[in-house]
Amino acid sequence: MNSYALLSALGAAALMGACTGPSATTSGSRGQTNTAVVRDSVTGTVAYRERIALPLNAVLRVQLQDVSRQDAPAIEVASASVEAQGRQVPLPFVLRYDTIRIDPTNTYAVQARIEVDGRLMFTNDSAYPVITRGNPKQVQMMLRRASGQ
Repeated sequence: MNSYALLSALGAAALMGACTGPSATTSGSRGQTNTAVVRDSVTGTVAYRERIALPLNAVLRVQLQDVSRQDAPAIEVASASVEAQGRQVPLPFVLRYDTIRIDPTNTYAVQARIEVDGRLMFTNDSAYPVITRGNPKQVQMMLRRASGQ
């Protein structure tokens, strides 16, 4: 078998394997194992009830967290930042994550905060579970004004 045919066969095997589930493994020509990473996302919006306009330099920061362990800090799985640039709530977000980092037996939640010049302005005070245990991959979050604002 020539090298072109071998590469074509390996490429076809990798593509077929990637279609079977969240991650697929294929053997390379030298016996190495390659894991194909599959990306997915959690989407949503954040809003707040206060009738306050966001400053131009406000930044929305969202995190996908593994919150399974009750006696330990949450583990960040993915994060994203969205600059408001004059836009007002509801602000949309997309949190892209690697599915290989998701354990179907664990619990995941989204945490959001709006900061201005590094100072916390709004944050969520309720849990927004996602992905596993029958939870959705889309959330509409309601934030509360941070104390001292």
